[in-house]
Amino acid sequence: MAAPAAAPHPVRTMRRTPPRPSTAPPLIGVVTHELRAESAPGWAAAPGRGERDLTPQRLSMRLSYTQALQEAGAIAVVLPAHGYVDDTGPLLDRVDGLLVSGGPDLDPALYGQARDPRLGPDVDRVSDEYEQALLAGAAERDLPVLGICRGLQALNVSRGGTLHQHIPDHLQGHEPFTPAHTVEVERGSLLHWLTDADGLAVNSFHHQAADRIGAGLEVCARAPDGTVEALWDPAAGFCLGVQWHAELLTHRAEQATLLRGLVHAACGVAPQLALVA
Repeated sequence: MAAPAAAPHPVRTMRRTPPRPSTAPPLIGVVTHELRAESAPGWAAAPGRGERDLTPQRLSMRLSYTQALQEAGAIAVVLPAHGYVDDTGPLLDRVDGLLVSGGPDLDPALYGQARDPRLGPDVDRVSDEYEQALLAGAAERDLPVLGICRGLQALNVSRGGTLHQHIPDHLQGHEPFTPAHTVEVERGSLLHWLTDADGLAVNSFHHQAADRIGAGLEVCARAPDGTVEALWDPAAGFCLGVQWHAELLTHRAEQATLLRGLVHAACGVAPQLALVA
């Protein structure tokens, strides 16, 4: 007697409770580290304000992140990595998921390394530590997380991983919504379940990449040259980081599933089957 055929995708359960009402769009916090320096002071000196506070930086984040989430059925709210870490707990208690966006390089001191001279501009340890606190809090709550580009790198560092501070040949020179290369997807991973694809065409805008992989994370996609292109946490309800900018590729069905998967998870819905139409 033949053995019964295996289900194409394992059933995943969400541990977050209670589930939000199915009629209410989930609230997804978009963590941005894109800060731009200001030369002119903005605040007067006052008790509790340090030198950094007196000339507040400006936020700079492309709205493609929030628009992609809105298209996927969520309400997006921007969370600036401002450095006031005391608010991370109450903030995470109010959102249903996190999207950690791209941005400047992380301070390598976070993972115990000296700065490479090819490190990019706008490195900001204060903002890095705030973002790391958000990721730690999200992991404690099993809050659905999607990391994009720098977001993957921040996720890896939050679990004790390290980064290659500079890699060549991963900066494309054409339109960001046009793929630059393919990645091989690990079967059985969350990325494979979402896309139902063994390979994906992706864009490429990074000069850093995951090196030593952080605790609890597994590689689920690699570029042809071996560069880590996606990480996931098999023990989490939904925790995925991709090195490419999926939010700029949502006109492609297989890429739109990453955002929709995050939104489904934030609603308390497990991605039991591939979401590609």
